[in-house]
Amino acid sequence: MDPAIITVLIILVTTVVMLIFEIVRIDIVALLCMLALGWTGVLTPQEMLSGFSSNAVIAMMAVMILGQGIAKTGIMDQFSQAVLKKVGVSRKRIIGLMSLSVGMLSGFIQNIGAAALFLPGILNISRRGKIPASVLIMPIGFAAILGGTLSMVGSGPLILINDLLRNAALEPYSLFSVTPIGLLLLLSGIGFFLLFSKFVLPDSDTSSKVVSEQEKLIQALHLPCNIWHYIVSPASPLIGQTTEQSGIWDKFKLNILAMSSGRDVEYAPWRETKFEPGQEIVLLGDEKDVKQFALEFKLETKEGAGRLATLNDPDQSGFAEVIIPPRSELVGQTIRRYSLRKHHAVEPVMLFSKGEEIRGDFSDHLVVSGDTIIVYGLWDKINDLKSSANFVVATPFAIEKRYPSKTWIAVLCFVSAIGLALAGYPISMAFFTGAIAMVLTRTLDIQEAYQSIEWKVVFLLAGLIPLGVAMQKTGTAAFLARQMMTLIQGEHPVFLVLTIAVLSTLFSLFMSNVGAIVVLAPLVMNMAIMGGLDPRPLALMAAVCAANSFVLPTHQVNALLMSAGGYRNTDYVKAGGGMTLLFIIIVVTVFYLFYL
Repeated sequence: MDPAIITVLIILVTTVVMLIFEIVRIDIVALLCMLALGWTGVLTPQEMLSGFSSNAVIAMMAVMILGQGIAKTGIMDQFSQAVLKKVGVSRKRIIGLMSLSVGMLSGFIQNIGAAALFLPGILNISRRGKIPASVLIMPIGFAAILGGTLSMVGSGPLILINDLLRNAALEPYSLFSVTPIGLLLLLSGIGFFLLFSKFVLPDSDTSSKVVSEQEKLIQALHLPCNIWHYIVSPASPLIGQTTEQSGIWDKFKLNILAMSSGRDVEYAPWRETKFEPGQEIVLLGDEKDVKQFALEFKLETKEGAGRLATLNDPDQSGFAEVIIPPRSELVGQTIRRYSLRKHHAVEPVMLFSKGEEIRGDFSDHLVVSGDTIIVYGLWDKINDLKSSANFVVATPFAIEKRYPSKTWIAVLCFVSAIGLALAGYPISMAFFTGAIAMVLTRTLDIQEAYQSIEWKVVFLLAGLIPLGVAMQKTGTAAFLARQMMTLIQGEHPVFLVLTIAVLSTLFSLFMSNVGAIVVLAPLVMNMAIMGGLDPRPLALMAAVCAANSFVLPTHQVNALLMSAGGYRNTDYVKAGGGMTLLFIIIVVTVFYLFYL
């Protein structure tokens, strides 16, 4: 055996072992693999670093920027709200609907683009529905990969296989020739997670869950966290009363976060604001107290949060600890006299003064230096407090500004990138053009574009791509294929079909799927001829199986979603192992019975 092949096999096996057992971080493993190929002389320095200039890496960076631009407009927030409104917080329904949506989309755009487009919405659904992100992200990522088999333009290998068939003087396939098998794979993949997600995904009870600052504050101070939306009915005794006259603070221990009449919205309404018929009010408090208030004053429950949904969104509103410094204008005054609600549109919920905890109506309490007021409001309003010398905001928060006015510009940039790719331009060039267009149209600034890139993913792909180059250059790929062929010569044709499916699956784990099909296509066609079978369907099957890349997070989609889901390599081995087996069984069965 050629020494170069032995060297590549040793590096390959070592890389696989390190990835599976997580001996060091996954991106470090990829960089060690890259360096090993260079120091052993298998690759030249230029070949060793070729991953950093590869189309896959450039496309990945561009897609991350495009995804951030889409997320910044808030359009995926609206999508996530629509999903939750449609299916509630049922995990199975969310997985089913989101997986089907992203899978169908990825049948016509690159699966990495579909996954990036849906990721902000998935994270929003996770936060709003209080569902661990790890339960949602992997199924939807797998659906994006499976959806790439729905048409002949859904993935790089399927686009490429028609060119390879033409080069071999064989008839290419039409756009939807692969759709039946692709649809079966997508539905089977969704069904797999609907049935077995409880067993193959990280356990939400034992997985490492980061507790947000809001959750820590709510738990420590036993703050009310239920928000209710009501309409003041024409028969309500509240009509004509002010908020103070209603006794909402001292009698019912509730807080009014907002009142809306027509187009006007008043956040943390002033105590002299009067109730009007048809007015929407948003209340903060315990369920028992809220229902008693609603019953006594004949309030009607409002379906949906509407335009006041921002008060339910932890990205846009929440609690904050506000400390009164010695030189504050509030020192020596009461909240009533200072008009905190009127000036700053935040609702005071609790007061800590001289070691005493005060809830309810503390408007006439004399404020002293060092008092802490717990307020609830929009982060924009709390940020105004933070910039004032009268307050010290102790609760950390980040304002995620949304720019709905940029929605159509961002969508146009994304769709244009997809259109360029479908028109035949290189994916990396098409998507990077869309990414730069977002910067030029000021949907994102350049700093935000840089920050949107997950560099761990970039180094992972750039480090592993040279391994595929080495397998092709040294003949390791061809050597492995020949060894497999010697094992099945003279066997039933189904063994040949199974062998090609397994080979394509293995190659796709350690090479780009496009690189895998370039290596495998001529070998597969020769193996088919030797086995007395039609080479066209077997070449097509190899291209389909290039998507069977679930066991390791080396596929672009898995690499993109790994950090967002907080997954480890063993999570992919656990869930991806079952998916890989299911994929092979379906593909081999369908191709043997219906395509050959």
